[in-house]
Amino acid sequence: MVAVFGVLALVLLAAVVLGVVAAVKTVRAVRRGVERTSAQARRVVEETTLKAKKYGQPGALGELASLRLELRESMIGTRQALEAGVAADPALREALGLLDRLREHAHCLDDELRLLEREPDRGRIAARLPELRQRTERVTHSADSLRWAAQDRARQFGDDELAALGREIELEAGALRHWVPTEVDAPTRSELDQGQSRGRR
Repeated sequence: MVAVFGVLALVLLAAVVLGVVAAVKTVRAVRRGVERTSAQARRVVEETTLKAKKYGQPGALGELASLRLELRESMIGTRQALEAGVAADPALREALGLLDRLREHAHCLDDELRLLEREPDRGRIAARLPELRQRTERVTHSADSLRWAAQDRARQFGDDELAALGREIELEAGALRHWVPTEVDAPTRSELDQGQSRGRR
């Protein structure tokens, strides 16, 4: 009887532990989903705000918003392109590492641009714009270069695979066009002997 109660207690304890583990995993998954959704919502709000500033505020403030938007779109687009291709092409992991290093510079630049948006002295903003524009172009050009290289690499791999597949298909098609008669179609030796014996009669 004691053994039965012991087994039941162990089963109950195992069920409780499994329930706790499942609950923790569920909470973590929900938290990650909420964080991901919140990050996407913040990004959409920020991009919408920047677009409104870009087209609604003429002059230096509008150009600051335009630089921030250009920087953001280039970095996000490149990351999405590299992450989408890294599963099929592990060589892109090194490119992702370089993009992470570039992202640090992009964040610093975005922080400077954001601070200048609150600068009341428009003359100071106008004086800083050429240098900030040049830095933005350098960062976006580097990000764009990684994205374009990944796209060219994927297209070249696709062309190579298609060419190889075409050669295999041509070889198989040629093999299918050349056939030999089967033994069923050819007369057997016994049939020939029977024909000869009939001829003698």
